[in-house]
Amino acid sequence: MNKIKNSLRASYWDGVCASVMVGLTQDYLVPYALALKATVKQIGLLSSLPNLGAALVQLKSADITESLLSRKKITLISVFLQALTLLPILLIPYFPKDNKPLILIFLVVLFTGFGALSLGPWSSWIAEHIPPNKRGQYFGWRNRVLGGVAVLSALFAGIILQFYKENVLLGFLIILIFALAARFSSWYFLTRMYEPQFRHSHDAKFSFPDFLKRARESNFARFVFFVAGLNFCVNLAAPFFVVFMLRDLHFSYLTYTILIIIVPVTTLLLIQRWGRLADRVGNIRVLKFCACFIAGLPIPWLICQNPLFLALVQMLGGFAWSGFNLCVINFIFDSVSPAKRTRCFSYFNVINGFFICMGALIGGYLAAHAPKLLGYQLLSLFIFSSITRFLTVGILSPKIKEVRLNVEVIKSPGIFKRILWK
Repeated sequence: MNKIKNSLRASYWDGVCASVMVGLTQDYLVPYALALKATVKQIGLLSSLPNLGAALVQLKSADITESLLSRKKITLISVFLQALTLLPILLIPYFPKDNKPLILIFLVVLFTGFGALSLGPWSSWIAEHIPPNKRGQYFGWRNRVLGGVAVLSALFAGIILQFYKENVLLGFLIILIFALAARFSSWYFLTRMYEPQFRHSHDAKFSFPDFLKRARESNFARFVFFVAGLNFCVNLAAPFFVVFMLRDLHFSYLTYTILIIIVPVTTLLLIQRWGRLADRVGNIRVLKFCACFIAGLPIPWLICQNPLFLALVQMLGGFAWSGFNLCVINFIFDSVSPAKRTRCFSYFNVINGFFICMGALIGGYLAAHAPKLLGYQLLSLFIFSSITRFLTVGILSPKIKEVRLNVEVIKSPGIFKRILWK
């Protein structure tokens, strides 16, 4: 028991440091590319190729874990290499080449791929620290705390960029140095974690083609393709909201930062409530409810581009994504036995990453060729993304079934009441 408690404590500090890195990089790599004079098509590549690389890496993630007989080893190797990749990324402005955006794309592919290698093993590893009936509550609490750290880090990054707006590349250098230090600190705390004995069974081993063949009959496979399909539609437009705000609407870095952190701030306020609710009504009920909101999120951007109005839209986005993302992870925990968990997490990430890549890649092409709507090309892309999201939710979500027994039946107004007023 003491081993588990100490391990969870180390995991908490790993999460804090990892969240600092995420807050300093996740929403600032595209602005970094724009500062390096990247084109819209290059933004599409930056948002797509890293996800493709991550998907391909995870095809072998489970096999590597099983060959090493340790989720801890593969996680440590992955995190160390990801931290190391930040060094050339922060030095790009000082390279003597003209094609700096392409160099950034290549390095971000490596950065994302190294990070992705640990996703399945780490998820399987941490799941064995928490009893099944406490996971919703625990991960709701954990995500709330770590989300707060990411928000503060993102706010710090935005303030730095605003302060150095006359020499913004120096601002990016500063925040990336902090990200580098945070990721190496994350690696250190991971070394302090305890790993329960890795349970590997040849009966639990199945190939990626085997997984795809069972897509029609497997509830878990249908769930994977629903989430991946929705993320495909989301990422037709998602990478280009940054371009729309910074290039088309000419928002300052501080305005941009405030708008992007509204989503995680809303998540912080609501995620523990989503966790408690999902433990009672099931993850699928929450997923379907949140997916409907996610489908409509691009539409308000056509109505008004005032920052105050967009702040309200971002709050709605935080409301929907906080419940959706939490329940995606918890559903995988519920659906898969420990022996299969690493492989299933990896295959989920493979398919999801591939669909995200294809969405961003196609979105990058459409962003450059779409007709103008209300004076902006990107608004056509936003409305197209919303239409495809609604179609995906309507067609695929009814095919997924809850795996928990004796869940409480609740209608949509009841979900609103419990999340917002209880």
